[in-house]
Amino acid sequence: MLHQSIDVVAWNSPWEMVAASKPVPRWTVLIPFFNERALLDATIVSLAAQDVPFELVLIDNASTDGSADVAAATCRRLGLAFTLVIDHRPGKVNALQSGVARTRTRFVATCDADTIYPTDYLRQAELLLEAKGAIAGGAYFVASDATADDHKAASARIARAASLLPGQCHTGGAGQVFHTDALRQVGGFDAALWGYVLEDHEIMHRMAKLGPLAYGDTLWCAPSHRERDRDSIRWTLIERILYHTTPGPARDWFFYDFLARRLAARRLTSDRIRERQFYAQSDFSDGIPQPT
Repeated sequence: MLHQSIDVVAWNSPWEMVAASKPVPRWTVLIPFFNERALLDATIVSLAAQDVPFELVLIDNASTDGSADVAAATCRRLGLAFTLVIDHRPGKVNALQSGVARTRTRFVATCDADTIYPTDYLRQAELLLEAKGAIAGGAYFVASDATADDHKAASARIARAASLLPGQCHTGGAGQVFHTDALRQVGGFDAALWGYVLEDHEIMHRMAKLGPLAYGDTLWCAPSHRERDRDSIRWTLIERILYHTTPGPARDWFFYDFLARRLAARRLTSDRIRERQFYAQSDFSDGIPQPT
């Protein structure tokens, strides 16, 4: 059963607050992680500076390096309420499922432990979703030291892609945001539905069946550059071409008949996305990047 593999260690967790009259915020932030102690602090610091309230759910995917202790210590230092879920089932999809199960807000953002977020990230995400009547959306990625021209170019690229290829995923899971009810309606993150890598693309495929996806020029984040010791989790050129050219009604075939078989043959299950040994030194310690 699910609860046999999950522990919850809460410190001032949102649903245990004494002030029952305190309004529930509109956002939950989920941070799944596995052995990310070198990068978690900077990520949490950037999120703690958000200019709208949110609930934070940290999901430790059975780390062995003390990542959970680092995350909890950072939250306590910042006075940031959080819930820590320790999910022993390997794989990011399982970790995200545990986080969504503990989400009670209207919107939910999936964030990565090695990514920095600007102070208005959640506010801009909500404005984007509501302005475009979208049920899910995504941020464009830029480097931590990106210039105004870099931001302009990156936002233009994602806008072009979204215009040419609507209903598809154009950003990674580090920068995805959802209407919680819609996410649950499509089945959420569930290894029984999709237990492979590229879960960010597959979840957006299901979300697009319910409504439009939004990508805008004000929603961005800065993933770290890091060394990796895992096998490549990228899809092949033919897989990517087919993804972009398969018409919407046939994309179920593409994901569940074609791509799933190929990823299974390459043993690219969700647990393979977890980082293992190498960790780049974070260059985000000087603060939260902002467009210049």
